[in-house]
Amino acid sequence: DFTAIEKRLLEQIHTCGSVKRAIDMLAEARSGVLLEAFKAHAFPSQRLATRFAIVLAGPIANMLFAPLLMILVFMIGIPTLLPVVGKVGQDMPAFGAGLRSGDRVTAVNGKKIKSWDDLSDAVKASGGVPLQLVVMRPPDHDSMQLTVVPKRIPEESIYGNKIPTWVIGVSPRGDKVMLSYGPLGAIRAGTVQTAQLAAMLCVSIAKIFEGATPVREALGGPIMIAQMAGREAHQGFADVALFTVMLSLELGIINLLPVPLLDGGHLLFFAIEGIRGKPVQLRHREIAMQVGLFLLVVLMAFVILNDISRIVG
Repeated sequence: DFTAIEKRLLEQIHTCGSVKRAIDMLAEARSGVLLEAFKAHAFPSQRLATRFAIVLAGPIANMLFAPLLMILVFMIGIPTLLPVVGKVGQDMPAFGAGLRSGDRVTAVNGKKIKSWDDLSDAVKASGGVPLQLVVMRPPDHDSMQLTVVPKRIPEESIYGNKIPTWVIGVSPRGDKVMLSYGPLGAIRAGTVQTAQLAAMLCVSIAKIFEGATPVREALGGPIMIAQMAGREAHQGFADVALFTVMLSLELGIINLLPVPLLDGGHLLFFAIEGIRGKPVQLRHREIAMQVGLFLLVVLMAFVILNDISRIVG
């Protein structure tokens, strides 16, 4: 009890007459009591679940920021490809059905088509069943109906495996418009888009470790990030926001890797502690941290040199 300590020290002043000694003892007592108080509330003294939650909060914040920003982008407006046909493959179903460059698809099987993604999704979901297209053709923009039967071809997915997909053999002309969503539509579109980006990033990271993707092509450092940010800044708010979403997701995912010094490394130690019932020895943690620091320094040096080689080369 700190008050009792003070009383005893005051008694020392009266009994031994040494004010300086009593003051020194009081200072030592105060620092000791404060130190114990700080220790009780320090991070290492917290329950395992509390420490786990505190460390996990960082990556989760990155993961939550990404969809929130994406939802905002969809509400403000995002550059969207219009369903205007550019090139038509002559040996593909669209050409045989009468679809030509400049045609704008306004509906598929009675469903309105607002963007090129809508058209692409409708074709991929067709399963080879004939599609009834409503098309507007310049210069008079007369409306006509065409029937096209999608063709199945193998396509490489984001996971690297070949999957069958349905196509009609057209590519977009490149016409764009700012398309905005209402709150509910933005929440749905932003959440789905963020989930797809996160899945793609996870697969990309896995491919790097598997050796399927060359490391030099996959990794970029601060110089490359600055260059990309500069390019996106000239495109407008939506492109900058999408770039920020990608960075936020990458930080969150990479930070969860079980590498010492990263949050994932701390979570790994906590998991081991939970299984063993006691913390990993301090000496072992220190060695792991030193190895992790060495790896991160080597990685940082590599990506910076890689950025420079891209510029010079």
